Amino acid sequence: MPTISVDKAELFKALGKEYTTEEFDELCFDFGIELDDDTTGVEDPPQLKIDIPANRYDMLCFEGIVLNLKVFLNQITLPNFRTVPLPKDQILTTFVKPETERIRPYFSSAILRNIKFTQSRYDSFIALQDKLHQNMARQRTLVSIGTHDLDKLKGPFSYEALPPKEIKFAPLNQTKEMTGEEMMTFYEKDKHLGKYLHIIRDSPVYPIIYDANRTVLSMPPIINSNHSKITLDTKNVYIDITATDKTKLEIVNHTLVAMFSMYCSEPFTIEPVKIVSPHNNCSRETPDLSPRPTQASISYINQVCGLSLSADEISKLLTRMCYQASPSKTAKDMLDVQVPITRHDVLHQADIMEDVAIGYGFNKLPRHFPNKSASVAAPLPINKLSDIVRNEAAMAGWTEVLPLILCSHDENFAWLNRKDDGKTAVRLQNPKTAEYQIVRTSLVPGLLKTIRENKHHSVPMKVFETSDVCFKDETQERKARNERHFAAAWYGKTSGFEVVHGLLDRVMLMLQSAFITREEGLNNEKVQGYWIEEFEDPMFFPGHAASINLKLDGKTHLIGVFGILHPTVLKNFELPYPVSTLEINLEVFL
Repeated sequence: MPTISVDKAELFKALGKEYTTEEFDELCFDFGIELDDDTTGVEDPPQLKIDIPANRYDMLCFEGIVLNLKVFLNQITLPNFRTVPLPKDQILTTFVKPETERIRPYFSSAILRNIKFTQSRYDSFIALQDKLHQNMARQRTLVSIGTHDLDKLKGPFSYEALPPKEIKFAPLNQTKEMTGEEMMTFYEKDKHLGKYLHIIRDSPVYPIIYDANRTVLSMPPIINSNHSKITLDTKNVYIDITATDKTKLEIVNHTLVAMFSMYCSEPFTIEPVKIVSPHNNCSRETPDLSPRPTQASISYINQVCGLSLSADEISKLLTRMCYQASPSKTAKDMLDVQVPITRHDVLHQADIMEDVAIGYGFNKLPRHFPNKSASVAAPLPINKLSDIVRNEAAMAGWTEVLPLILCSHDENFAWLNRKDDGKTAVRLQNPKTAEYQIVRTSLVPGLLKTIRENKHHSVPMKVFETSDVCFKDETQERKARNERHFAAAWYGKTSGFEVVHGLLDRVMLMLQSAFITREEGLNNEKVQGYWIEEFEDPMFFPGHAASINLKLDGKTHLIGVFGILHPTVLKNFELPYPVSTLEINLEVFL
């Protein structure tokens, strides 16, 4: 949750009232934010430190807090953000080259004309960019912002990707020109910029933005050019935004222009920029300031909030939260809602419902929840099945372990002599350590790591786990699915293959699956049960592994494998004695 410091006197002046600390704290609570500290008597001038929800990017600066609170207090309505209509031949153009696909493929832009900066406005402008970089932009890896004095440049602009040796300009607050490579060395120990160098350092090309005279504007996401830096005297600001995430690209653009277009000579107007990017179908004029239409159910809002408000009453409350809403003309129970460019946090009607509750007043909501249904809690079928299997394994003398669900890529694939096809495991985009790179697709690595860390104990060791693994699945909404597995591992001076086989028989018997021969399963449709057959898997010693096949409801399933692990697997996990493992999918039994 970001904490924003604002000048106390300036904020109260903008709100038109002198609040006591208690009164302003109550106002913050009513709006859904939190006053963290009032530095009156400690700092001069006094500051108010306000905790802002992480999804409210429009409140990461003084201007956003003032705007939202004034709308909430019914002092103003949400401004009409609009682009300046210009003849097509007068719209500034930026050409995006195909080479940028190799490093930062997406580009957006805007122009703030005739803006008037003061020192406090300038500081807030820079601070908002830093907050966006640190929070939503994930330390500039997803999005980076550059702001320039347009009067020092000549359009049209071009966004390119060039080898670092071919890039040369004087970076911000420097007079000496440097190549891209030299800047990597120069800023390596810089406390502010050094942490961003890794984003492009190892790339064969660096992103670069030029004007019509081949004057460099910036080398995103690292630094701007000194030539185009903005000052308090800057009147026209050109904003460039590069990104690897198309959605966050436009959120940053909308947030920046919405907050500071109020200081333009014609408030809340933004000059558009034409983006020419045909190679990735991203040619357009930016920013698009049109509100986003959506709908919300009146009965849903009333039911969740415990209220009985009319459509007009709900619409009026939503106006306090920066929406435009009206009763739907197509459905009696629906509201037509216009979500402004400042409210990218609104994704579902649940978000709209929350804002209705805020507009109505948290303390005014009914303090009881209507009891419209009676139900008794019960475990999910898969969890109930898992508990049954756990009990059986534990009563058979095996010890349950609970390893982490994340593991390294090598532990899940290379160390098990398996290859990654790129379509199986869910990867972490920015893993902090090599130990946690992917979500496991098998329970075996966790069992082997547990044995490795406890191999000083006496043998044999018999451990098991019943938990989820994860697979990529393009058919699912989230492009991934969980699968409940049961796995066990025997570690001792002998292979223990027959012990693992015995555990399998016990678990299958408990699951009411009788052992049958392969011929019975394939030739007689009425016979149900399981059988094993020889199976080749590089994880296991050749000729010492078997697949577990189940015939259930007339369908045949391959539910798992068991066997003696290959010596190279044991070496990878630093295990001196043989290990036999078993892993089955429990979800087929539901």
